[in-house]
Amino acid sequence: MLALPSHREAEIGYLLAHTEAACYVVPDLHAGFDYRALARRSRVARVVVVGEAQEFTSLSDLRTGSPTPDEPPRPDPSDVALMQMSGGTTGTPKLIPRTHDDYGYNFRASAELCRLTPADTYLCALPIAHNFPLSSPGVLGALSAGARTVLAPSPGPEVAFPLIEAERVTITALVPPLALAWLEAAERAAAGTGAPRALSSLRVLQVGGATFPAVAAARVRPVLGCDLQQVFGMAEGLLCYTRLDDPEPVRLRTQGRPLSPDDEIRIVDDADRDAGPGEAGHLLTRGPYTVRGYYRADDHNATAFTPDGFYRTGDIVRATPEGDLVVEGRAKDQINRGGEKIAPDEVEHHLLAHPAVRDAAVVAVPDRLLGERTCALLVPRDPDRPLAPAALRTWLRERGIAAYKIPDMVVTVERFPHTGVGKISRRELRAALTGLVPSPRVPPRQAPPHREPHR
Repeated sequence: MLALPSHREAEIGYLLAHTEAACYVVPDLHAGFDYRALARRSRVARVVVVGEAQEFTSLSDLRTGSPTPDEPPRPDPSDVALMQMSGGTTGTPKLIPRTHDDYGYNFRASAELCRLTPADTYLCALPIAHNFPLSSPGVLGALSAGARTVLAPSPGPEVAFPLIEAERVTITALVPPLALAWLEAAERAAAGTGAPRALSSLRVLQVGGATFPAVAAARVRPVLGCDLQQVFGMAEGLLCYTRLDDPEPVRLRTQGRPLSPDDEIRIVDDADRDAGPGEAGHLLTRGPYTVRGYYRADDHNATAFTPDGFYRTGDIVRATPEGDLVVEGRAKDQINRGGEKIAPDEVEHHLLAHPAVRDAAVVAVPDRLLGERTCALLVPRDPDRPLAPAALRTWLRERGIAAYKIPDMVVTVERFPHTGVGKISRRELRAALTGLVPSPRVPPRQAPPHREPHR
């Protein structure tokens, strides 16, 4: 089971109890937090510490100990190799059992699709416990191809750019907010003269975890000097990639097509009826490396999977005539404004095209008349020049966006709260706005609280 550095007693206690884990491996200290104190409260049979172990077992002692006389039995390919965590935002995370054969196929096929060779160096900038930097192709895919891997202590450009230059990194993966930060840092460093010299070795930048606006995707090649590969997938299985030789419109405006020819997908309406050609709907999938159920979660599995074994991803997508997927957003993030359905990602993409907007997030706020209204939270490029809401709405109308999609409220903030992997946390944004807005027509007097992204 791969836990995250930000997990504390509530999450760790749940994971240890739910899996009946026999051992808990921790660092001694990380980012100022003592994980040994957490381990003391874990009530697990054995604790192994990387670093100063105190009363626990030290990993270095295990390395230098006597070898086990009997070779351990080889696992069956269908045995569980590791547990990933679902990306759910409510309740406790569901555990995803990945087997040796399905996960091995996952990262080996990904490495082949991404054309990894022993000459490549993969920079793991995102937290390695996440599925994207671990196996898409990630660290495991790089190692399977004989490539080198480099672990970054932080994904920020101030740390990553020197690493790319020093280690001659050729491929790395980011989520959209970090990709935007890299683009801005590279533009500042280059001062309009092209990609910074530090990034000259970079061949491919993968962007996934959330949709990447086409207006930002189009900046990758001219600013960073590398190819963009969009990645869409989930720890439960299905992976989609744009191919490196796809036409530019595919690479910039879609999230690609499935990794395996045996991946099956359906796009359906709310009643599980197949959507028409080009229509957006709920994505269902099954395939050779997609799980058949969460671990010890029978009640949840009954709703998360169809009777014939398709996994309900929770994503809203549409397919192009060529078979590439365009992700419109998450079903739970969809805003229902008086019966009109609004995909936040679509509005955000328009907002990000505004020259004064650095980043944008659109969320729902409760409304007594319409049920929900839309609130656009914006991070301006120039903090000293906040955007005027009226001017922004006029600009959106001139872009031809439907009137009901134009945000009812516009709030300027310094930064957004992020999840552990660096994606914007819509849940925290919604929670911060709940009760803060007395009327949908009166802007809040303060910005939602923020926290620094996980490093």
